[in-house]
Amino acid sequence: MAVHAHLHPHPEDHLTSSAMLQDIVIGLSDGLTVPFALAAGLSGAVQSAALVITAGLAEIVAGSIAMGLGGYLAGRTEVEHYEAELAREYREVREVPEVERAEVRDLLAEIGLSEATRELAVQELTADPEQWVRFMMKYELGLEKPDPRQAPKSAATISLSYAAGGLIPLSAYFVTATPTEGLLWSAVITLVCLLIFGYLKSRLTGQPPVAGALKMAGTGALAAGAAYFVARQIGG
Repeated sequence: MAVHAHLHPHPEDHLTSSAMLQDIVIGLSDGLTVPFALAAGLSGAVQSAALVITAGLAEIVAGSIAMGLGGYLAGRTEVEHYEAELAREYREVREVPEVERAEVRDLLAEIGLSEATRELAVQELTADPEQWVRFMMKYELGLEKPDPRQAPKSAATISLSYAAGGLIPLSAYFVTATPTEGLLWSAVITLVCLLIFGYLKSRLTGQPPVAGALKMAGTGALAAGAAYFVARQIGG
């Protein structure tokens, strides 16, 4: 007799991995472009590499905190939204059960179940309020229960990714004598990193990799060029 039970079930980590990848992409893409643009702008206005480094480090610290806080608040907002909708569904199931049963019938009809099968399914689904509400949350509202631990994870991942990305364009200024020389090497290093990062990100997300690489590198170059031009105009 064959046994089909899973003796060693494995956890499904697809959503967690996807969320972490998204957070890394957000942090790195902003970390590579914003400090790069800031350093480029300062290079067009000052003659001290130390000043560029100081301002760049300050921006990386402030930016990583702001980005991390934004990721945390976004995660908490998702949890709070889910909890609010969950409470509303429980209230509606309790106060207007016939209306909710009609909504279940409509959802099952959209799936294509016959009328007889729908009625049996409605009876089964609505017999247990917990199961009923879970069904409505998923199929009526399209909401999956978010992981309450994801908010601090997102904050840390985005913040660290931003800091790591920001140090890449700034690193050139540590080993060059002038801001102009630092900008040249920073541009080369950063654009290469943007091309690689854009290519890998596009491959992972199923987008055309070459187009994604060029788009990301072009965005960074445009931001840095605009900042440098404005700084040169203001600084004379």
